Amino acid sequence: MSRSTVPRSRAGARAGKRTSQGDPPDGAGGRRATRNDGRDAGRIGLRPRFRRDRTLILMTLPAIALLLVFTYVPVLGNVVAFQDYDPYLSDNGFVAIFESPWTGLENFQRIFADSAFWHAVQNTFVLFFLQLVLYFPIPIALALLINSVVRPRVRAVAQAIMYLPHFFSWVLVVTVFQQIFGGAGIIAQTLRRHGHQGIDLMTDPGIFKFLVTAEGVWKDAGWGIIVFLAALASVSPDLYEAAAMDGAGRWRRMWHITLPALRPVIALLLVLRVGDALTVGFEQLLLQRDAVGPGASEVLDTYVWWNGIRNQDFGYAAAAGLIKGVVGLGLVLTANKVAHLMGEQGVYEK
Repeated sequence: MSRSTVPRSRAGARAGKRTSQGDPPDGAGGRRATRNDGRDAGRIGLRPRFRRDRTLILMTLPAIALLLVFTYVPVLGNVVAFQDYDPYLSDNGFVAIFESPWTGLENFQRIFADSAFWHAVQNTFVLFFLQLVLYFPIPIALALLINSVVRPRVRAVAQAIMYLPHFFSWVLVVTVFQQIFGGAGIIAQTLRRHGHQGIDLMTDPGIFKFLVTAEGVWKDAGWGIIVFLAALASVSPDLYEAAAMDGAGRWRRMWHITLPALRPVIALLLVLRVGDALTVGFEQLLLQRDAVGPGASEVLDTYVWWNGIRNQDFGYAAAAGLIKGVVGLGLVLTANKVAHLMGEQGVYEK
């Protein structure tokens, strides 16, 4: 009797204590109420969050203002693509937008019926695939090469030499290549000195796309390794030591440790590169347009510039630029979806 009554009295006392303190009863409803109370308790109001983060918010205001003024406000100018825009209808080019006549989809119909537009699209995609195949893997290989260098001083000197061409303007880059591969360049002079006929690769339309890719590799490949080196710096040295103790050689350590560490970064940069497929270099190609002709150097950016600035057909050029932006957005979304299917995060999460 005594054994059966004591636990019952303790259980009743505990139940009464819970009831007196206002605890919810056992069961699914009680657990749900507890979770909701915890979620509400951890939520912070807008005003307290602003007071807590006001310093960071004030620091980001200049960047947000620049983004709005130079990125989002100009997007409103795409309305010109549906007009026969004439900036001389008013003393103010912005006011001229409201005074220009509407043409609907006429500019887009002219673009799709223009063979020069489709030729520019073809050249753009050819250059993009060449740069994707020949240029994109080079920063990865350079990052792996520099990461394998043991001496810090040698690594620093190699990085500085590779970074330096990034700070050169395209005018200087084209001039350097002209002095090497041009008709009066070093290679042509050396061939003539030995009795051979000189060559001028800078004016050859057939190899122009490879020449443009080589210029891009020389200028920006060293700068592109920064992101990959940062990813490699986050890999724990213990992984390499453990793999070496298990008998893994240098190539196996690179295949099973280094490359998996670079995989998320490679997927992210690949998505961004695919989204930027229609932008293959405006200034670089414009500087060499007269040397090889528009048949080899005309891409979408130079096509928009030629029709919008030189011919002053602003509505036509705006329509071409709008098409380029919409296609680029579609490429980003498609590439990001493929990255998700491959198990990578991409530009944004699901």
